Amino acid sequence: MALLDKVFKAAVDMQASDVHVVPGEPFMVRRLGRLVRLKSQVLAAEHTMKVVGELLTPAQREILSREQQLDFAYEIKGLGRFRGSVMLHNRGMSGVFRVIPLQIPTLTELGLPEVIYSVLDNHQGIILVTGATGHGKTTTLAAMVDYLNSKRPHHILTVEDPIEFIHPFKKGVINQRELGNSTFSYQNALKGALRQDPDVIVIGELRDLDTISLAISASETGHLVIGTLSTSNAAKTVDRIIDSYPPGEQNQIRTMLSESLKAVITQRLIPGADGKVMQLALEILIGNISIANLIRDHKTYQIHSTMQMGKKLGMRLMDESIVELFEQGKITLEAALANVENKLLLKSVMTPEKKPAVE
Repeated sequence: MALLDKVFKAAVDMQASDVHVVPGEPFMVRRLGRLVRLKSQVLAAEHTMKVVGELLTPAQREILSREQQLDFAYEIKGLGRFRGSVMLHNRGMSGVFRVIPLQIPTLTELGLPEVIYSVLDNHQGIILVTGATGHGKTTTLAAMVDYLNSKRPHHILTVEDPIEFIHPFKKGVINQRELGNSTFSYQNALKGALRQDPDVIVIGELRDLDTISLAISASETGHLVIGTLSTSNAAKTVDRIIDSYPPGEQNQIRTMLSESLKAVITQRLIPGADGKVMQLALEILIGNISIANLIRDHKTYQIHSTMQMGKKLGMRLMDESIVELFEQGKITLEAALANVENKLLLKSVMTPEKKPAVE
């Protein structure tokens, strides 16, 4: 048994999201968004290299030596999977490991509203899950895939770096490809995907122009494409995609994106008031004629106001979601203030004795 196996078990028992292995520090975990030092000895540089190295295959050690960084997955039967990211730096080697639960949660368990099920009933188009790193995009992606896998006899093809949740066959057939092990790149996998009779294509990250272009092309040719982007709201997501293209191609991509975009779901995890769980705040854009016209007509700056008027369709803004969590007592005032952009919106729902705190 590798030494880190014991640390991973402690992290799972603590409901931590990540494990950090850093020279000059004891083992650390991230719980409720904050780093917590465990009661262990301070790690010397050679000790860090040893405990991380125990998890690696010879091929992975070679990649780490050559590229000076490595992303990989590690599994402990009966406990869970862990997404590792290892890097070399001026003090030696560090590793960060994301805790991946054994069971894939449902969309309802994650706190996603009913409108998401309707979005997933589309048979073609593109759905984007966005948000900062560590805010649950991969878990939501897995829950979406599990819903489709349980409902439709479809061929679902995923491209991941690395594979995190392992999906069993249910109604559908799932083929999961991993960068480095079963495909060279997102572009390589997506080019091949269109010849492999997929109904749903899942892309772990739309990280460059080639990947974005292939994803949008696939969504236009009868496939449902689901992917992630590290953007903070719906309007910025649309701008990020358009700005990825050279100026001479942007009008064409506006038209393509306006026709294919089905939804943008932006997530933010906020420490709960009970100190036990993270609460999910959501921004949801639903692709409709109004949104399509704004994208096509270079008016993405109006997406925010259009979403405000689209509540009956299931749209919501991030600030509204944060204020709702505060009103329900699920997050503290401090947490709400740290995350909300429109402080006046928060002030409007506060009791008189607390209002000065938001001036």
